Amino acid sequence: MKIFSKEQIYIGDQTTAKKQNISSTELMERAGIQIFNWLHVRMQGAQVPIHVFCGIGNNGGDGLVVARHLITHGYNVKTYVVNCNDKRSKDFLINYDRIKETTKKWPEMLNCAEDYPDIGADDIIVDAVFGIGLNRPADDWVKGLFQHFRKSKAFTLAIDMPSGLYSDKVPKDENGVVWANYTLSFASPKLAFFLPDTAKYTQQWEILDIGLDPEYLYTTETEAELIGKNEMLQVYQPREKFSHKGDFGHSLIIGGSYGKIGAVTLSSKAALASGAGLVTAYVPKCGYTILQSTFPEAMVMTDKDENLITEIKFDLEPTSIGIGMGLGTSETTQLAFEKFLKANKSPLVIDADGINLLAKNKNLLKLLPKDAILTPHPKELERLIGKWKDDFDKLKKVKELSKEHQLVIVIKGSNTITVYQDKLYVNSTGNPGLATAGTGDVLTGIITGLLAQGYDQLSATVFGVYLHGKSADIAVEEFGYQSMIASNVIDYLGKAYIDLFARPDMPPQETEEEESHNSRQRTR
Repeated sequence: MKIFSKEQIYIGDQTTAKKQNISSTELMERAGIQIFNWLHVRMQGAQVPIHVFCGIGNNGGDGLVVARHLITHGYNVKTYVVNCNDKRSKDFLINYDRIKETTKKWPEMLNCAEDYPDIGADDIIVDAVFGIGLNRPADDWVKGLFQHFRKSKAFTLAIDMPSGLYSDKVPKDENGVVWANYTLSFASPKLAFFLPDTAKYTQQWEILDIGLDPEYLYTTETEAELIGKNEMLQVYQPREKFSHKGDFGHSLIIGGSYGKIGAVTLSSKAALASGAGLVTAYVPKCGYTILQSTFPEAMVMTDKDENLITEIKFDLEPTSIGIGMGLGTSETTQLAFEKFLKANKSPLVIDADGINLLAKNKNLLKLLPKDAILTPHPKELERLIGKWKDDFDKLKKVKELSKEHQLVIVIKGSNTITVYQDKLYVNSTGNPGLATAGTGDVLTGIITGLLAQGYDQLSATVFGVYLHGKSADIAVEEFGYQSMIASNVIDYLGKAYIDLFARPDMPPQETEEEESHNSRQRTR
């Protein structure tokens, strides 16, 4: 799903009005009716007090449409106009006249110099004050109104965006933003819904189709895209009936040090479970017995040193390499890492101490192959790009690094974001159960395994992040957030693949494991 910027939404509105030969007022009517329908389906005429707060721009016009339809359907509605200046939009004025023609209870003018209206905890607030058009902080009286909303504990429904929230930057004062229980967004979600600094302002969101021009929506390129099952079905590569392990590549997992062989074990298992045909682990000698006994499906090669990686020499031609998990950052290991980078020709995923070594000597970034994949956790990312002032600044810095060195970079979080050049891929799967040791090692293994199977670097990363999160979403149903561990994510990868082809109307036992896109044989 595309995530459109506010500028693109404005153009979409104008394009739709022109191509469909309708006015902006008619388009506003569509939007308001969709919001009314959403409320009407859920309320079924219940006489809960509904407070509709309207600004004096187009978002306020949407609110007036909603209030008018609620009134004509017999709901208990009180409408307010937050009347802090005289710059009213044309469509606001048209809908203000229409609501006055509908009811004798005209909207109450709040002139930003009086007490706030009474709102009960069991009431409903519809926030239509600012929307996406905000370009400056709210006035003090309006900030107080938003705090009044929050203190009331009433259910708050925001139209398009919580008022006071920007689409492209972080508010400086959280008191100047509506904290919504639910946001109904037009045409597309907003990037701010997925960033830690700004996602807190809406607990849930939903997209409403207001009939924007389909061709415009389909052909317009966006900076960001929300990744779900439909997007991943287009990436998935089905398997032929007569394929064999040699068709799915050979992943080499390099890392480990004394006491940290578990990281390599997890990555190696995840690479094989993601579908790689063969996996070899390259570890210090102390890891040999551990890997051979706990993961018999893997082949193992060892460094000459007992406890550390001191040189990286292997007599195979891996299809993909994942490096860094449990590696350590000793001077000897750093020299071996640099020598490896100078000689390496394989697609590469770098995690953990591999990223820490890059941060210690940023000249090593010049040695990375084209489209190398970095999977840092937040502190590792900070060591690489420096501190950021907020999430939008972090995205800016990561995009700059990606463009400078042609890298695919994963920003881990509740909605993990894959960055490539100027493009953002926002993941929709995953849960707090992933906040546990080793899940990052699993992610690196999954991506490395997908690379081995022939997925390009960007597809392998985006798909790997999706599968990683989806597996966790399935596993958490059995283990819960607190008790889920990294190994569970590996164990449920198969179900994450199967879920790609699950149909809502199909009983679980009948789910097809794979479905070829070109009508080839299906397997169960």
